[in-house]
Amino acid sequence: MAKSSPSPVPAAASATSGSSAPPLPASYEAALQELEGLVAGLESGQLPLDQLLTGYQRGAQLLKFWRDKLEAVETQIKVLEGTELKPWVQE
Repeated sequence: MAKSSPSPVPAAASATSGSSAPPLPASYEAALQELEGLVAGLESGQLPLDQLLTGYQRGAQLLKFWRDKLEAVETQIKVLEGTELKPWVQE
């Protein structure tokens, strides 16, 4: 039976210790919630160095995710026609 952790950071750290990165969150809000958990774990001072580094790296991934989402929204806003928004197609 897997040991449950009090903070989302150890779970995220173990997920990133493999060769592939964990999937990105489904939404901007989910990314924010994950980052809040990461920050709480990092600030607790209770994590080993390898988990601190992994948490920091995951935070950087979430930051890039947010920037990409915001750029997509900005692109949609720029192509407004009348009262309708053209769908944004990611290339």
